Amino acid sequence: MEEKKQIDISRRKFLKVLGSGVAASTAMLYGCNPNRQNTVTAAGEVPTDQMTYRTSPRTGEKVSILGYGCMRWPTLSSPASDGNVIDQDAVNELVDYAIAHGVNYFDTSPVYVQGWSEKSTGIALSRHPREKYFIATKMSNMSNPDFNFGVEMYRNSLKNLQVDYFDYYLLHNIGRPGLFKQRFLDNGLLDFLLKERETGRIRHLGWSFHGVQEEFDKILSMHDTVHWDFIQIQLNYSDWRHASGMNVNAEYLYHEIAQRDIPMVIMEPLQGGRLSDVPEHIFTRLKERNPQGSVASWAFRFAGSHEKVLCVLSGMTYMEHLQDNIRTYSPLVPLTEEEKQFLYDTADLKAQYPTVPCNDCQYCMPCPYGLDIPGILLHYNRCVNEGNIPRSQQDENYRKARRAYLIGYDRSVPKLRQASHCTGCEQCNPLCPQNIDIPKELHRIDDFVEQLKQNTL
Repeated sequence: MEEKKQIDISRRKFLKVLGSGVAASTAMLYGCNPNRQNTVTAAGEVPTDQMTYRTSPRTGEKVSILGYGCMRWPTLSSPASDGNVIDQDAVNELVDYAIAHGVNYFDTSPVYVQGWSEKSTGIALSRHPREKYFIATKMSNMSNPDFNFGVEMYRNSLKNLQVDYFDYYLLHNIGRPGLFKQRFLDNGLLDFLLKERETGRIRHLGWSFHGVQEEFDKILSMHDTVHWDFIQIQLNYSDWRHASGMNVNAEYLYHEIAQRDIPMVIMEPLQGGRLSDVPEHIFTRLKERNPQGSVASWAFRFAGSHEKVLCVLSGMTYMEHLQDNIRTYSPLVPLTEEEKQFLYDTADLKAQYPTVPCNDCQYCMPCPYGLDIPGILLHYNRCVNEGNIPRSQQDENYRKARRAYLIGYDRSVPKLRQASHCTGCEQCNPLCPQNIDIPKELHRIDDFVEQLKQNTL
């Protein structure tokens, strides 16, 4: 592939011009049908003293099975004077509520929320006694494998989080062929981190995985010499046997790690929200089985029902999501084998309606040309789920679906940030942990939109 010229754009300038929607896609608010009822949460009392905990085999500490993923903190309508896009008051409120209800594991990264997550997380948590929470962060040196760059990132994380040790520290997003060797072996950074573990500044050392099975097997096999303390994987009832792209089925990942008796932290239990915003027939199927529970609770119960799972992460932007997840895990009612099979069957049905595997992680942002990449992809996914992707004008609901898609698209994604402005520069592709060919998907969606506009489908 021909090398593309890199286009430099500062995050502050990008956010000033386009607003902080880059950190929280408006498509998550509007979707294809802006009148559709929120189906994520269920009502009910929020227990304060019934959280389920799992025990760390290394330290014996009790970790809440619900972990707070700090990748989707609430954002401001415009950046603060220092450029911070995060609503600190809202973060403080969420953290206080989470800790008061038994959550004690908080997972962040130097690259989350345009680089501001660690600082905001540190501000919120430093208001509580250090023994009340466990901090997990990462060496997110994806753009620069230089040793000094990695060490500086590590030390900045200590400073931003206002701590003198990390409870859990991860080699971030490894799994693409050759990158683990380049980012952590050849430059000596793994040796550095192992020494930091010896000093106690890292209490648990692990890694997060997105990639190919061969690379996973290779890194896991190092356990005999490195002694990984934990591993973070993408696990949910859909990816259990239907992982897409370069991702590996979670069933394989889980069993390979479990047989080595290594604890697991789970990311993407909802597939970036795709297991809460499901097609209508899937929604009906889940609600008929458990009318009182939320659609999301099925996915969280599935992730938590595996005994080697230490903690399940959720990026809870809104209080109602936090409350719903606390209900699910206070206490966790593990799935029966029959219920697991019910979800495997549900995943088989869902696989018949393929969506773009975007998890709204924002790693692809900011786009140098100003596109709201997650917003475009998530709007398309919602319309797939709601049956608003007509194949031709002969479809029975063509007019209704056409109107819903186009109106929802303009409401979700400003015109200057829509797929028609994609130049195909491919700067986003290496950043996507789901290995989506983003320009290809954007061009496909743009062609579809143009056909809808011109009535030529």
